Amino acid sequence: MAGALALAVMACSCGNSENKGGASTSPSSGLTEIACDASFEDIISQEIEVYEYIYPKANIMPFYVDENAAIDSLLNMSVKLAVTTRPLTEKEIAYLKGQKKQVRQSQIAVDALALIVNPANSLDIIDLTDLKDIVSGKITEWDKVVPGSKLGDIAVVFDHQGSSTVSYMRDSLLNGGQLGPNCYAQKTPPAVFEAVEKNKNAMGIIGVSWINDDLQGRRPSTEELAQAIERNDTIDQKFKPNVKVLKVQSPNSMTAYKPYQYYIFTGEYPLFRQIYLISTGVNGSLAHGFYSFVTGFQGQKLIQMSGVLPKVVQSSTMVNIN
Repeated sequence: MAGALALAVMACSCGNSENKGGASTSPSSGLTEIACDASFEDIISQEIEVYEYIYPKANIMPFYVDENAAIDSLLNMSVKLAVTTRPLTEKEIAYLKGQKKQVRQSQIAVDALALIVNPANSLDIIDLTDLKDIVSGKITEWDKVVPGSKLGDIAVVFDHQGSSTVSYMRDSLLNGGQLGPNCYAQKTPPAVFEAVEKNKNAMGIIGVSWINDDLQGRRPSTEELAQAIERNDTIDQKFKPNVKVLKVQSPNSMTAYKPYQYYIFTGEYPLFRQIYLISTGVNGSLAHGFYSFVTGFQGQKLIQMSGVLPKVVQSSTMVNIN
């Protein structure tokens, strides 16, 4: 199995290179570091686990930070890999090239932002107009959205203040406006899930990969993930049962949609953003090997299994909606 999985990486990279500490690295061995927007920790941690499972001599050290810190880490050359919601600008690329760095960047996926509420909340569908009013603080009580609701004040919870989730809601949904005083930052994406579980009046905004479950209600092991990307299985997409995932309706649509892969693919689910992987690793380095893996067939299959839409959709793989 490992030999077959190695082909995609080894075909893209060869030879040895030097990392910043002077130690020899190859596409399958050594140490490299990656700065990742914390919103995508669940996705990238699986990619790293499977890569290190296939290549036991590879050590990829992740730092889960806010998006600006991820880009800064790449620009100051403390890491060779970064995961963000935007590509580098022409100015940033020129700076790195001026430092004799080779820049590669690719969109690897499209992430949906899911809206989750406590199961005690009777709301099932929310339109974008109401969502904008809630996030901006114009609407602060549930009975303004659900007539007769006794849940009281609306508490909107994000992962953390500097996250790309906050930036998306502020820049894309509110057109540069400010979040309302009813919006609260948690420390991590799992903390958003926990806050909604415990508080009937909370609404969480979180990347869809964090709320996906398999049919057994557990996260697959690294070995199971490595084996699954060898096969062409049907993927069953199911959301965790402890929270309710809202359907979202656009102003010009008669239908509301949940953030299933199919509706992200068709554009019918309106809350989505791109995910990019950026590398300054030279050919033959571990950084370039991991970049080739994530952007190749196996890495894209792993992303598809997470519930996020990969850039390269495996056409022969169907996604069942439960």
